[in-house]
Amino acid sequence: MEKKTILAGISHGDINGIGYEVIIKALSDPTINDICTTIVYGSPKVAAYHRKALNVNNFSFNNIRTAEEAHAKKANMINCLDDNIRVELGKSTPQGGEAALVSLEKAVADLKSGKIDVLITAPIDKQNIQSENFHFKGHTDYLKSVAGAGEALMFMIGESMRIGIATDHVPLNKVPGLITMETLIHKIRLMNQSLMLDFGIRKPRIAVLGLNPHAGDNSLLGTEEVEIISPAILQVQKEGIMTFGPFPADGFFGAGSFTKFDGILAMYHDQGLAPFKALSFDSGVNFTAGLPFIRTSPVHGTAFNIAGKGEASENSFRQAIYLACDIFKNRQLYNEISKNPLKHQDIEIHSDRVDELPPEIFNPEQ
Repeated sequence: MEKKTILAGISHGDINGIGYEVIIKALSDPTINDICTTIVYGSPKVAAYHRKALNVNNFSFNNIRTAEEAHAKKANMINCLDDNIRVELGKSTPQGGEAALVSLEKAVADLKSGKIDVLITAPIDKQNIQSENFHFKGHTDYLKSVAGAGEALMFMIGESMRIGIATDHVPLNKVPGLITMETLIHKIRLMNQSLMLDFGIRKPRIAVLGLNPHAGDNSLLGTEEVEIISPAILQVQKEGIMTFGPFPADGFFGAGSFTKFDGILAMYHDQGLAPFKALSFDSGVNFTAGLPFIRTSPVHGTAFNIAGKGEASENSFRQAIYLACDIFKNRQLYNEISKNPLKHQDIEIHSDRVDELPPEIFNPEQ
């Protein structure tokens, strides 16, 4: 029987953070039911605790036992925890980490078995969730392991830019050693494929940032650009991937050049996340590209300092739900087109032409 709606699974994250607040606020808008059917993997007791703390009286979850029982016009919840669970708002506790992992595991199990179509993850605490069953740096590494994927791409999606990270969550002093031609080539390929498959861009244009100040300044400030990054770019160009760079990060963002590309590959976390969050903190989405299933999340963390105060914005979480559904539809369309190439002519792709880029972007001022 064909599904009439997208089933969007939601893991509740750390129960002592703002996860439940942004979930409740986002799902309180009934128009979201026109886009998908939501299923929270959580706890009615924890949800009730947060509703009371937030003084929310006009919203409740529809409790179900399995995803198949989900009501299309309600916010559904599958109980994953026992009633002994204890909420301690604003605190990082072992029990909070355990509850986050149970929710994540059950949601991923349903995702892999096809009981839900997409997964949206509320924020976890990367410290208290560590255990024998979870020894990862975050959601991305965990999901990559679960999927058996050799590599994945942390892809931050906003209205003004899409930016991927070559080295993810690693200490800064380890970044140079992780910047290899093999890594960069694979990340660029993943980004290119995601832009086509997940975002419907037929011929993506990708910008690659340099590692060093001024992109090495002709090897005066570092040699990675000449020895590693530029050769990687040349290799993927030979494969037909429209890739440009390496660009000095400060000038690239300062001059607004980021608006001329469909995707940007940053070398390390803060190089990409700092400008992204400056522009899209309230509405940006973290998407894990390169997986066989779809996972998104808000760009913020657990925000223990404001938990239970009603101050958290649900916009990023809401956009994470919307983006997951959009990507699901785009993948369906891509697969349909792959089976019938003639349908390509029926799709209009909105994307600026590379030959319309200003000349200075190819020779940025140092």
